[in-house]
Amino acid sequence: MAKNEKRQPRVNLNAIAEDFGGRKPPQAIDIEEAVLGALLLEPDVVPDVLDQLEAECFYKDVHKKIFEAITTLSQRNDPVDIFSVSDELSKRGELENVGGVAYLSQLSTKIGAAAHVEYHTKVLLQKFLQRELISISYEVQKAAFDDSLPVDDLIDTAEEKVFTLAQRNVHSETKPIQSVINRAMEQIQTNQQREDGLSGVPSGYTGIDRVTFGWQTGDLIILAARPSVGKTAFVLTMARNMVVDHHIPVAFFSLEMPDTQLVTRIMISETGLPSEKLRGAKKMTQDEWRQLESGLNNLSRSPLWIDDTPSLSIYEFRSKARRLVNKQHVKLIIIDYLQLMTGPPELKGMREQEVAAISRSLKAIAKELGVPIIALSQLNRSVETRGGNKRPQLSDLRESGAIEQDADIVMFIHRPEFVGTQEEGGAPGETDLIIAKHRNGEVCDVKMRFLSSEVKFVDYNDRSYGTGYDDGAVYKHVQSKLGPDYTHTPSTEFDLDI
Repeated sequence: MAKNEKRQPRVNLNAIAEDFGGRKPPQAIDIEEAVLGALLLEPDVVPDVLDQLEAECFYKDVHKKIFEAITTLSQRNDPVDIFSVSDELSKRGELENVGGVAYLSQLSTKIGAAAHVEYHTKVLLQKFLQRELISISYEVQKAAFDDSLPVDDLIDTAEEKVFTLAQRNVHSETKPIQSVINRAMEQIQTNQQREDGLSGVPSGYTGIDRVTFGWQTGDLIILAARPSVGKTAFVLTMARNMVVDHHIPVAFFSLEMPDTQLVTRIMISETGLPSEKLRGAKKMTQDEWRQLESGLNNLSRSPLWIDDTPSLSIYEFRSKARRLVNKQHVKLIIIDYLQLMTGPPELKGMREQEVAAISRSLKAIAKELGVPIIALSQLNRSVETRGGNKRPQLSDLRESGAIEQDADIVMFIHRPEFVGTQEEGGAPGETDLIIAKHRNGEVCDVKMRFLSSEVKFVDYNDRSYGTGYDDGAVYKHVQSKLGPDYTHTPSTEFDLDI
């Protein structure tokens, strides 16, 4: 709910209170009077109070009207006192309804110490949130009796309303620099004690970690590429590296691919078996079955959590992510992919605004949970028709410029051989990971290699995979660059800069 936005009350709280033995809804009338009295007599407290409260935070109707008048005066930069407020209420035709100038004068006598206003403001906010929870609970209870409503829709609606209310209660206090320096020094000392030299979560890709120093807590990382270039293969390989090699818990939200299909791709990469064997196109031998079982020992015990809910709403995602972080101690969350998520219901049909809302929410969730979130994204079709260099750029991000704005890091996967243009060329498997935006670090390209037979990416200088290319294809490619007199020398062709 926007600040100061007029909102109709959901339900009659007094009617609900009858079901609880006639108990009154949460309220603090005397504190409401004290806060309004402070606003009328202490101009210095007006900005702070208006930053925390809105008219709906007051239970008594006359207090809501008075607060609305004070808010209007403040927004116009007019002075706030008994006379200006009474004049504003008179213009609205509400002065007599609130008790006239006499009631405003009475409020000014009920002010406590100005130093207590901050505490009183928090009390009113808590009472307001309690009343809102009662209203939400009643609405959910009432809807649950309607058999025509799908249970999943009921749960999504309830989560959305509670999430929105929770956001109203999130406040970050202003801090003196000394306290921030102390915490920063503690973080620096912790980083210095790490043997890997990283300050964040290792990706398992050495080349990337040299640039990012690991994925940083609270960061939103966007990974984009043209269709079929290998976005999913890239994050799957990374997830495997993290959970198997580093034992770092990872959550993978797959909105496009079923969980079994996703795991099968990891199994192909982990075991080295041909994909046609695992997909049933060819029969496996007994030795291959043993190879499969042996290769999956470490993977089956790894802390990888997979969710393949289609059309996942941002509210459901937040709820699941919070549980995974709190209960399973997940350190990284991957979403495949952003454009398949659903945003706030009120933005249905306004796709660009919906994607922008999703992007903002993902950044807020990453910051709230203190974990990096990697979200895959599509590119605009304009990159397909662009002449000359087809390297992806920030303007190619699909549907919303807000994605670029919200992201801490934006990366593109570019495989020149996949583009297939004469201008770009590219050896088989050669890949550029383009870091196009890096809020806290270097913008550059990271060389990588794609192993098509195993459907995975590896570091460019990872010799455990050999050259990573089909030897004959590389030979032809090098010969086309250096001429027909080139002598085939496998030990040197890996290091050629071509």
